[in-house]
Formats: sequence, C-alpha cells, structure tokens
Amino acid sequence: MFYTSIADTQQALAAGETTTLKLVERYLASIGDQRYLNIYVEVFADEALEQARAQDEKRAAGASLGQLAGVVVSIKDVICYKDHIVSAGSAMLEEFVATYTATALQRLLDEDAIVIGRTNCDEFAMGSGNENSHYGPTRNAADPARVPGGSSGGAAVSVQANTCLLAVGSSTGGSVRQPASFCGLYGFKPTYGRISRHGLIAYGSSFDQIGLLARDPADIALGLELMAGADGFDATAPNRSVPAYTAATSEGPRRVAYFADLLENEGVDAAIRQTTSEALDRLRDAGHTVEPVTFDYFDYVVPTYYVLTTAEASSNLSRFDGMRYGYRTEEEGTLEKTYKRSRSEGFGTEVQRRILLGTFVLSSGYYDAFYGKAQRARRVIQEQLRGILADYDFILMPVSPSQPWPVGDQIDDPVANYLADIYTVLANLAGLPAIAIPAGEASGGHLPVGYQLMADLWNEEELLAFAQALKK
Repeated sequence: MFYTSIADTQQALAAGETTTLKLVERYLASIGDQRYLNIYVEVFADEALEQARAQDEKRAAGASLGQLAGVVVSIKDVICYKDHIVSAGSAMLEEFVATYTATALQRLLDEDAIVIGRTNCDEFAMGSGNENSHYGPTRNAADPARVPGGSSGGAAVSVQANTCLLAVGSSTGGSVRQPASFCGLYGFKPTYGRISRHGLIAYGSSFDQIGLLARDPADIALGLELMAGADGFDATAPNRSVPAYTAATSEGPRRVAYFADLLENEGVDAAIRQTTSEALDRLRDAGHTVEPVTFDYFDYVVPTYYVLTTAEASSNLSRFDGMRYGYRTEEEGTLEKTYKRSRSEGFGTEVQRRILLGTFVLSSGYYDAFYGKAQRARRVIQEQLRGILADYDFILMPVSPSQPWPVGDQIDDPVANYLADIYTVLANLAGLPAIAIPAGEASGGHLPVGYQLMADLWNEEELLAFAQALKK
C-alpha cells in the first residue's frame, strides 16, 4: 500500500500502522521493479534507509521531528545536493559533485524530508519529452511507449509510479506542469522569485524556477510554505512575507477567464478540448463566473520564449568549457581545439542547437532585431495577461495542445517539440504562478490529461486554495 498524501502518511506513522523504514523500503522496491521506466539516474538507497532508521528511533523516543518527517522526496538532476553528483542530464557534468545544497532543498531537509534519489531529465532542462537526456528517455508509467513530458519527466514519473511522495522539479517554460498533466498529477510553479534559485543549475535565469509535483495540492502547499522566502544567495528572491499556504481556504464564487479560441482550435487535441470544456462546465455548475476573454499574442509566444531562453542559455552555458570543471576531451591539442571538442562531445544535440540559436540572436547586428524585440514582446504579453487577471481571479486553459506522444516520435522534429510548450510558456514569460490539475483520463483512451490555472503575481495562496477546493 502506498499513501497518496503527506497527511495520510504522517497519520499512519503516528498510529503505528507503518514505519519510516518500511515506507523507504517499499519505495526502493518500487524503484527496482520499474527500472524499465528509467526514472532515476541515481538512487540514494543507503542514505535513505539510514535516515529512515534514525527517524523511527526519534519517534519511538518521543523526540520532536520536522514537518516532513516520513516524507520521501525525489530531486530533479539539476538541483544541487552537497556531496552528491548533479549532472543536469548531461555528459558535460556526468561526474560533477555539488559543493553545496540548493536553498530550497536545504529547507526541506531541515524539516526531515528524505531524498531517495535524483531523477532523469532533459539535458540542462531543455526539452518537452524527457528524451534529450544523456541517460536515455524516461517513460510514462501509464504507457511506457509514450513520453512523460519534460523536462521534469523523471520527477513526474517518480510520483506517478509510487517511488516517492513528493518530487522537486524545475520549470523554465512549463517543465513541471506539462509532465504533471501527462502523468496525472498536480504540478506547480510559483511566482518568479518566490522560491530561491540558489543551487538550481541555470538554463534561462530570468525564467528558471523550482516547482513541485504531487498527488495532492495540500502537499504542494506545505512544500511551498517551507521552501519559499528571501535568500541572501539569490537577489531575485525578494524579502516578502510567506503566507500560511496550508491554512488558506477558497471561499465564495470566483471569476475565471478562458480563451474561447483554444476550444475551437483544431490544432488542439480533441480530448484536451473536451477536458477543458468539461472543467469550465463544472465551474459554472458550482456557481463560479466563467467568461471568455481574448488574448492577441499566441503567435508570438513560442518565438519570444525561445529567442530569450536560448540567449540566456548561450550565456549561462558558456562556463562549461572543458577547462574549469565538467567534461574535458582526452584529445590533446591547442586551447581552441580543447574548447571546441570538449563542448562538442560534452553537450548533446539539442543543447548545442539552443546554444547556437542563442549566440546568433545575441550577435552583433541581430541583437536588436531578435533579443531586443523579444524583450519588448515579453512585456506586452505580461501586461495583457495581468490586465485579464485584474478582472478575474484565474485563467483556465489547456496545459498542452497534445497528449503524450510516442517515444522517439519528435526527436528529429525540434519545431514540433517547441510548439508543445505554447500554453505553458505564458506563465513563465509573465512570471505568474500556475498549477496543472489532473482531470482523469482522456475520453476513449488510457492516458492522463489535465488543465491549468494561472493567477496574478504572488497569488499562490488563492491558487493553491482553489485547487484544493476543486479536489473535494
């Protein structure tokens, strides 16, 4: 038996129905039974067992334990954990050992969370299907022939396949919500800056965020409550008070906007359009105000996102040169040849593609035409979304235009892969909080499907409370 929430797990521990050691052993057995899904790149079995025994001894002695005692967590392979390898799914960092722990992760550890392993992901978090990893693709537990979404695909499947209770992932353009939807989970990204990025390997610094995946929005609320807040190591994490997310409730009718064009767009999978329509109908029936609104810039969303993120990736990944740390070619030669061969051999195809794109849009003569214009477009997109949210509490829309595709189906079609992000990158471009909500299985199929809700800046409290209310 696997527990589906932190509350249920801790209630069972308090009642003596199980022990932390038994929970960890059960999760480790589940990992072993499902190795074919390729969820983890490393499992911290001995450490997890040792920590479980220590917690059981403290509980038996009546000692106080943290708020996450008994909670088994996975971490995406882009999050630093001191004295553990963090490779970002890349040959470039295959043996790199972190010298410190990410602030967000440390705050979970301080509350007695147990980390069971680091999960597979697209290389440097660049991908929508978890197929770009140096360690091979992760597979969807609902159908191993299909992708789990990306780039936090391993994180999503770690919860989906009952190998942990809570997964820590990252989102640059939808990398938590899209795999959550593909795997039947809740997937949450906060307002940009709500959680410190210290210890998160950078892809696009003005987009990157740490997020959470779970089966229960209450678990996400607790995780956010513990991880959020100012950090002296991250100037983009402001000194704002952190609400008691776990105590928040959603009272009275809400105003929900949606984009009517998406429900009529034949480019969106029919099952997803139906799921979105049904979600809107349930809200109407529950007494909420549900109204269509227009958004004029969908054609610019993906180009804007990829111009800006590839530019930032080009800058961030320039540090991986084969000289200071990371992969270094065995071939001897000139300094220039060492740089070139180390980066060519250390980075995968998709990462190289994005570095080249980013270098191009930042190059002399093209900077204003591409990067400058994309920054202006980003501001316009944010202003229109926030204008909508000035009149409504939430925006409801699909997570993805498609259901999970077969493994390998898009590996040679990067444009199709990029377009899979069209509905999730909106929240990242604007820095808005957003959550993917599971809605069962697609009509006539066996694959999970969901929808997402976006709220205005810093409104995670209302967003998570509403998601919890919808679950009841």
